[in-house]
Amino acid sequence: MNSQDVKNAISGVLVVDKPVGMTSHDVVQAIRNGTGIRRAGHTGTLDPRASGVLVVLIGPAVRLSEFVSASDKRYQAIIRLGNSTDTYDADGKFTSQEMPVNVTEEEFEKVLKSFEGEIEQTPPQYSAVKVKGRKAYDMARKGEEVELEPRLIQVHHLEVLEWAPPEVVVDVHCSSGTYVRSLANDLGETLGTGAYLVGLRRTKSGRFTLRDAVPLRKLQEAFQSGNWYQYLIPAAEALGDWEAIELNPDEVEEVRHGHRVKADPDTKLESWVRGVSTQGELVALMQCLEGEEEGSREWQPKKVFFQSG
Repeated sequence: MNSQDVKNAISGVLVVDKPVGMTSHDVVQAIRNGTGIRRAGHTGTLDPRASGVLVVLIGPAVRLSEFVSASDKRYQAIIRLGNSTDTYDADGKFTSQEMPVNVTEEEFEKVLKSFEGEIEQTPPQYSAVKVKGRKAYDMARKGEEVELEPRLIQVHHLEVLEWAPPEVVVDVHCSSGTYVRSLANDLGETLGTGAYLVGLRRTKSGRFTLRDAVPLRKLQEAFQSGNWYQYLIPAAEALGDWEAIELNPDEVEEVRHGHRVKADPDTKLESWVRGVSTQGELVALMQCLEGEEEGSREWQPKKVFFQSG
């Protein structure tokens, strides 16, 4: 096996602590350059101004992207009260005069809690959301009117970590697709003070936290010295919060060819699991469907990864 074949076989996850000032794409490009592996992609954009957990899938593991991207996220957000901007963050132009912040911590917390649960949120005009094939921020920069549809998001938990008006540090635990900038802006509107985001750090993405993340600078040093593999997490762990079913060698063979295998009769229909081999390798992502016999359940392979053997 030549060195390129070896590289093509490498599959896994690199969890990066993204620095402020780089785009998520810049980080992916740095990883492509450092590993020599072309197949790489992140699972949830972080704005250049934001830092923290960026999950990058490399090699065949990129096929997990749609599942990993859909995972919940957690942030520490620094919100400044007393004004609003057109981008909902510190990069934008102020849209109003400075307003007094006559809000108590108790009042702020009460309004904050009203944003928990399933809510409708309109993405910022200055965002990468596409409108008729064009990015909203490109249209907004040209002065065009951008009509963005509100979307349903889930805000699991919001908590004040630090109250130092006009700045407040908030812990945000939310579904994928949530714009913390929009949350800050909407908070400001409800409070009547205006508000915008001045700092954002992602502390968790799916099952990965800052504890799992390696600073990009450290990772780049490891590329230079050739020992970056120490930071590579197996693909099976990317969905470590999913239930895992161990498949025996015969079942692995069936699943590899797209055939169903038996599930327990009390397994919940439509539920998903990771099918792993006895060696712990990720074989497939499988969904529980009704079997041919009445009351029976079967695992249908939906995405197969295991190719060796």
